[in-house]
Amino acid sequence: MQDPLDLAERAARVVRERIVGSPRVAVVLGSGLGGLVDSLERAVSIPFTDLPGLPRTSVVGHGGRYVAGRLAGLDVLLQAGRVHAYEGCSPDEVVAPVRIAAALGVETLLLTNAAGGIHPGLSPGDLLLLQDQIDFSFRPLPTAPLRPGTIRTPEVQTPFDADLAGTISAAARATGIDLPVGTYAGLHGPSFETPAEVRMLAKIGADVVGMSTVAEVVTARALGLRVAALSLVTNRATGLAPEPLSHDEVLAVGRESGARLERLLREVLTRLGGADQSAGAK
Repeated sequence: MQDPLDLAERAARVVRERIVGSPRVAVVLGSGLGGLVDSLERAVSIPFTDLPGLPRTSVVGHGGRYVAGRLAGLDVLLQAGRVHAYEGCSPDEVVAPVRIAAALGVETLLLTNAAGGIHPGLSPGDLLLLQDQIDFSFRPLPTAPLRPGTIRTPEVQTPFDADLAGTISAAARATGIDLPVGTYAGLHGPSFETPAEVRMLAKIGADVVGMSTVAEVVTARALGLRVAALSLVTNRATGLAPEPLSHDEVLAVGRESGARLERLLREVLTRLGGADQSAGAK
């Protein structure tokens, strides 16, 4: 079996040879949230299939590629789509894009996802800033060989960076976007949760539920990255809506409401770019 960190470093070399600039911020775009890609200047697209250690994506709405370029005065790496454990991917394959980003020198990871709303105050189209997460995927997290700068048991008492969350909250206020905070529950999928499972998740404190994100967060923390995550509520969770759920519904709400999330991300990147320039001027 190939060392997954070696694969990440090899993939990072391929990306580095093709792109312009040195991204320090990466953004993972969830289901139906790929519109931000069109805003990039000097965009260079690299399919996952061009990189060692990354499989082809098989879920509609997940393009499966990196797009590097410049946005809001900042060199950024966009991950358009992700792979999931329920596609038959190994834990190492699921988190490989995070490892590649870290090998490229990315220091800040912004994750987005499409999620089902559990909290009664959340409706389709709402955004939620994650402050905690629950891992119900029942998959062992990747245990790649330790290297300098990696941590076997990352501290996840505070999985999300407080300063980064503050920047996102300030950006939301500046753009007039309501942004409550809450907890994400990550399940394996691919089936939507049963009503009984949703009732259980509500009792243990979950505000939204999805099928991604949790392993990416822990892996990023193990690699020393600053992490923040945003959920776009695309549906009410099973048993809380009158109609059966479908992936088409998730994609439709993502297309309709994704513009608000993209506007928020642009403001966040503008603020991160400004902070980066201020730090460089000292």
